[in-house]
Amino acid sequence: MRVSEGQMTEWPKSADLWKGHTDAIMAIAYSPDGLNVVSASHDRTLRIWDASTGAPVGEPLKGHTREITSVAYSPDGRNIVSGSWDNTIRIWDAATGKPVDEPLTGHLEVVRSVAYSPDNRTIISGSDDNTVRIWDATTGAPVGKPLKGHVAGVTCVVYSPDGLNIVSSSCDDTLRKWDAVTGAPVNEPFMGHIHVVTCIAYSPDGRNIASASHDGTVRIWNAATGAPVGEPLTGHTGRLECVAYSPDGQNIVSGSWDFEIRIWDAKRGTPVGDPLKGHTGSIESVAYSPDGQTIISSSSDKTIRMWDAATGKPIAEPARSHAYFFISVAYSPDGLNVVSGSNDGTLQIWDATTGAPIGEPLKGHTRGILSVAYSPDGRNIVSGSEDYSIRIWDAATGTSVGQPLEGHTSNVNCVAYSPHGLSIVSGSRDCTIRMWNAVTGALVGEPLEGHKFAITSVKYSPDGQKIVSVSLDGTVRMWDVATGSPIGEPLKARGGGTRIAYSPDGLNVVSDFSNNTLQIWDAMTGAPIGKPFKGHTHWINNIAYSPDGRNIVSTSHDKTIRVWDAATGTPVGAPLKGLTGKSTSIAYSPDSQRIVSCYSDGTIRFWNVQQMSNNGKCFMQMTLL
Repeated sequence: MRVSEGQMTEWPKSADLWKGHTDAIMAIAYSPDGLNVVSASHDRTLRIWDASTGAPVGEPLKGHTREITSVAYSPDGRNIVSGSWDNTIRIWDAATGKPVDEPLTGHLEVVRSVAYSPDNRTIISGSDDNTVRIWDATTGAPVGKPLKGHVAGVTCVVYSPDGLNIVSSSCDDTLRKWDAVTGAPVNEPFMGHIHVVTCIAYSPDGRNIASASHDGTVRIWNAATGAPVGEPLTGHTGRLECVAYSPDGQNIVSGSWDFEIRIWDAKRGTPVGDPLKGHTGSIESVAYSPDGQTIISSSSDKTIRMWDAATGKPIAEPARSHAYFFISVAYSPDGLNVVSGSNDGTLQIWDATTGAPIGEPLKGHTRGILSVAYSPDGRNIVSGSEDYSIRIWDAATGTSVGQPLEGHTSNVNCVAYSPHGLSIVSGSRDCTIRMWNAVTGALVGEPLEGHKFAITSVKYSPDGQKIVSVSLDGTVRMWDVATGSPIGEPLKARGGGTRIAYSPDGLNVVSDFSNNTLQIWDAMTGAPIGKPFKGHTHWINNIAYSPDGRNIVSTSHDKTIRVWDAATGTPVGAPLKGLTGKSTSIAYSPDSQRIVSCYSDGTIRFWNVQQMSNNGKCFMQMTLL
């Protein structure tokens, strides 16, 4: 660990290659929360990887008897679906890697492509038998008859973002659009490519479709009419195998047999920067991370590579001593200490004045720490982890208190103490919220259920009578602590839904909202208060109220920190710019004078709120070494 003042450090740079497969890697997909990546290979296995470190998660998923061609996560992140040369489709538990029931059978030839519907209910598949099939994602039973129309093998299938339509591409050089409910064809085939169409992708707004072809071009189509939009995107010198839209719809990425990846301006159709080079084989699959900052690619050279989506450069692989980074951070109630949680599964307590570590790391979790919090009296610390457990620690000695709190069936994304310190609330990737007795560790009542996707943040109201939660399903929910019942209807965050915070007086709640904004809500009625706070240019990933209630701080994937006047929504000073890593957590000191934030580049930084608006420099930085 190194403490420095107002300066940044850079890691040594080397190509980030995830190695493990023994044959060509044909498909890759991010988990919805961006924490993991799944890959499918001709070596007949699937592998799950930690998206931050590239480390394998668990053992390879085995079951297919032939090469695997395609893979996708379910929208809720619980399952993975794969298609294979063995003519079957398999569903896997994403947490355990175990197969879910028997393979889905019905196709007569190789299954080239699989995808989940946006509502998680159905799976579609495309095959060399020229058909598209729809399956019940829960039972595995076929839904309706096969969709027929292509006169050659189906290479790719996708759902429209609203789930109403299906689009398929084929070796017959065309795309076809289908009604997802009836299976009937919609409009005429999309014609324009002069060779096999290998891959298709919907724009996030559902208006356009991008297609990649062996004719060496990317084409953009009007999704409603099937008419081409602009001229073909040319520049690759080999056949194209894959294409994907960025989450904001601004860019398109493509991969080719020329060993290159290209980024394109989705509106202009022009190249963005130089080709991404490094693979030594054909590019078989490309995908953007959910936050749009990273592109991941797989190749016939048996490797996976990660790239900075903004610069096109390979993402630096930290030197061995830099293998870990901080995910969560919290101040002690007296403001003297800070606790951090790392992806190496440990916690560390730090002196908030000097930045010096206090004692040894707190060890017990077996995977990364996603959330940490102090008890109101400062005696204990609670942590939630990717190992599905919650642990309580003695803040003075660093020893574990009692047994781990177990019950969640997936990552524990967030934890919080009640104001009186007697209870703990946790939110998980398993879509549930659980309450625990902070003294005994016993589960209190039944899990709170209602969210459809992973819980990303939970907080107690200042009076301890309510819990507010936010989820990747884009809703904010309030719960009665005494009964566990939901209070009122869910609030729709419209494209937000990752972070939330109560005002200290309990009257308001702030959450991330659509179009990279913040929105304040009346905590009693759920009505929006004022207009959204505008200023960030990318997703907001952390929010906190100052303890005096005057300000709100937010961090974003645009690599800035912004402080806002909570009453007016106006910015307080200029944004802090030029951060070198993604902010993973942020917190105010109890006196509202300092902000602590931790980053994916292995640093924790402290900011003086008043000086921050003037010169934008942190006054202390701690770096993992």
